[in-house]
Amino acid sequence: MSAPAVTESDGHTDSEGRRAERGARGLWRSSDSAIGTIRRGLRLSPEFTHGLGLTLVFATAATAGKVVVPIAVQQIIDNGIGGGTDQPDLDFVATIATLCAVLLVITAVCSYLMNYRLFRATESGLATLRRKAFRHVHDLSVLTQNSERKGALVSRVTADVDQISVFMQWGGLMMLVSSGQLVVATVLMAVYSWQLTLIVWLCFLPMLVGVRWLQRLLSRAYLRVRERTGDMLGTFGETVMGAATIRAHATEERTARRIDETVLATRKAQVRAQRLSMAVSPVAEMVAAVANAAVVVVGVLLGVAGDITPGELVAFLFLVTLFIAPMMMATEIFNEAQNAIAGWRRVLGVLDTVPDIADPGEAGHQLPRGPVRVRFEHVSYAYPDGPVVLDGADEEIEPGTRLAVVGETGSGKTTFVKLLTRLMDPDEGRVLLDDVDLRDIAFSSLRRRVVMVPQEGFLFDGSLAANIRFARPEADDADLEAAMAQLGLDDWLSGLAHGLHTPVGQRGESLSAGERQLVALVRAYVADPDLLVLDEATSAVDPHTEVRIQRALDRLTHDRTSVTIAHRLSTAEAADEVFVFDSGRVVQRGPHTDLVAQPGVYADLYASWVRSSA
Repeated sequence: MSAPAVTESDGHTDSEGRRAERGARGLWRSSDSAIGTIRRGLRLSPEFTHGLGLTLVFATAATAGKVVVPIAVQQIIDNGIGGGTDQPDLDFVATIATLCAVLLVITAVCSYLMNYRLFRATESGLATLRRKAFRHVHDLSVLTQNSERKGALVSRVTADVDQISVFMQWGGLMMLVSSGQLVVATVLMAVYSWQLTLIVWLCFLPMLVGVRWLQRLLSRAYLRVRERTGDMLGTFGETVMGAATIRAHATEERTARRIDETVLATRKAQVRAQRLSMAVSPVAEMVAAVANAAVVVVGVLLGVAGDITPGELVAFLFLVTLFIAPMMMATEIFNEAQNAIAGWRRVLGVLDTVPDIADPGEAGHQLPRGPVRVRFEHVSYAYPDGPVVLDGADEEIEPGTRLAVVGETGSGKTTFVKLLTRLMDPDEGRVLLDDVDLRDIAFSSLRRRVVMVPQEGFLFDGSLAANIRFARPEADDADLEAAMAQLGLDDWLSGLAHGLHTPVGQRGESLSAGERQLVALVRAYVADPDLLVLDEATSAVDPHTEVRIQRALDRLTHDRTSVTIAHRLSTAEAADEVFVFDSGRVVQRGPHTDLVAQPGVYADLYASWVRSSA
């Protein structure tokens, strides 16, 4: 894809590059090799390898301890029992047994320290990975987030990271120990008999070559598993959150079928991946049996020829068992490794998605507080793969103006508001606050000066005070009570059972729709913005609550610039100015009294409002 052009007027990239990037379905998925994926993951979370040198020392000691028993057996058979005398050398046997016991205790301590250090490093690395992924999700634009269902997106920073955790804390440990065990067993076997060692490796070498081919198939299979798991979690999340709607429309059976489909798709992907990974196990068992039989036959022949002692042959058989164990364990390790790599790729896919709404950070402008002037200069916008929804907007909003934005659904008014709050950037043109391009204003300054109250203000599970204080954490209860009084809501507050400490429940479900709107307005008031943007709620509320909402809105918008997507007729009537949108353009603007007297879109909308409220 060619680099996006740069406009001469403002120095910002134009729409083509960003629109092509935004138009991609879903979040970008990494296509790195397995080794490349692991390397990138380790670079993102350096805690994984913190103190790895000392951990490897303990791992080496723990692994080396596994050959203590075979060596002790060999020494006891060859020198303690068959040392050339008629009687066993019991003192020698006792010495070897004692030394073996001491070394095994040291091995156990080293194994504990290895496990502890590995688990601690792993948890630290996973915590870093989770934080980076979660924060990056928040940095993504609303448009990018909406390209993937919320449940599936959350699964990338929870379930996928958990899968990495399983491998790093079990598979990674076993891979470390097993690799060391293979090396130690091979070296000691070669010391006893290079001929038998060669036989063992010749038996297993074809299987190792075949595993390399199988790895590519498993990589794709487990990526599919992670994708299906994300779809399943997304469906579960939607079903739980939409339980009331499902019951209201009696769609339980259809919803159950949808859940069944995602569960079965996940099961199918899991079974296919497991079938591929389990193909290694029977082959490994067969190869192990052949290797053992070959060692016994050839070992006896070498013993007859005097090339190996009875103790060395017995010890060699112990070592073959140590050699085979990692090969047999390789199936499970391989299984978890591919699952983890697939999860890692999906997490990296999140981190590799470049936010199209970038914070200029310290290089950005810090605007002084005060009345805000807003200007749109030749602003156009189109959603990915869609028509232009805002076309050449050239509008100015004077400081302190209370503006109402009206228009039919799809007319462009919501896009206008999203561009104004920089939830999206324009494809063409500029949006300016006090003559500064929004893209040049630091987020820290922009979010202090501009606050948006969405149509349904989101409330977090907690108290009323905690939700209001979300806008200004340092505010105490006295500040919140004063804000309530200034908005004329002190009577409503006094009617609540626990006042400011009333729990609101998840998503504010303990409050009515109108009460949730009141909390959102108080939260915006406490934030004290210079530019207030409201998507006026259409939820049906009782007349008394509607009076409270209107009174709070009047006081909230007093002496500050405000832009409201107006769904209530009274809001447009009370505004200083009205922008009328139609087909992505501002076709009329002016006070309500002037617009209603002119033939046009606003007069038609007004007539429709009057008829619907009659």
